[in-house]
Amino acid sequence: AEKNLKLEEKITVLQQQNEELRARIEQNTVITRQLSEENANLQEYVEKEVEEKKKLSRTNEELLWKLQEGDAVSPVKLPPASSASFYRCSSGNSSPAKVRTLRR
Repeated sequence: AEKNLKLEEKITVLQQQNEELRARIEQNTVITRQLSEENANLQEYVEKEVEEKKKLSRTNEELLWKLQEGDAVSPVKLPPASSASFYRCSSGNSSPAKVRTLRR
């Protein structure tokens, strides 16, 4: 009978520990779900930021290209009273473009 009481006490203690462990598992499951959701949101945010950065980089490259091409091909003309036209030609560097005169 004494051994039986000790075993019943042990069973009670083990059942309490089991319940505590189940509660911890449940709590950890909730936290894991929250962290997974937060991780997914952060990954989505990072992907959007990367795409935005790529887009801005492409836009920047396009604008730089247009700026360089514009310097190479945009004519600069004098008012109609003049008989000569001036054209800007790319000099290959960032210095002012060379100008040449063409006669009509």
